[in-house]
Amino acid sequence: MLRLKTIALLLPFCTLLSGCFSEENADLKVWMQEQTEGLRGRVEPLPEVKPYQPFAYEAFSLPDPFRPSKMELAKKAGTGGIAPNTNRPKEVLENYDLEKLRMVGTLQQGKTIQALVKAPDGNLYRVKTGSYMGQDFGMVTKVTETEITLKEIVEDSGGDWVERTTTLGLDDAEQKK
Repeated sequence: MLRLKTIALLLPFCTLLSGCFSEENADLKVWMQEQTEGLRGRVEPLPEVKPYQPFAYEAFSLPDPFRPSKMELAKKAGTGGIAPNTNRPKEVLENYDLEKLRMVGTLQQGKTIQALVKAPDGNLYRVKTGSYMGQDFGMVTKVTETEITLKEIVEDSGGDWVERTTTLGLDDAEQKK
């Protein structure tokens, strides 16, 4: 019984193996001979190893360029520059990124122009000169029929506060109306 199982398993394997030695694969053998005729194996010699020369590090007395000590000294000195007013109450539009706010129109009462700003929560808010919006302490300095100009106070890489001017234009869909 065991012998029959062994023969049954070996018979397909032998049949497959005999296919590799048949005359039908003669073209394969000829092709392999043609491909290997011009090949001569040659290994390139390894490059010469240069001897190791140690380097003496002698810059221990120089200041570390990665330590923020210079920035800390500048902060302690108190340049007396610009700083945001963190004591005032925050306005609603300061909770949103400026990129997520859209100017959708204006209202005018006499000479005063107020802008209508749509927030991501879907509500409309009135903005006038002196209002705050955006997360970079942006104060509205000018409102026109087509844009809102803001003065933002942001921290630079040195830890100092700097002013930058940003504008929020009227939404393109609203301009076409």
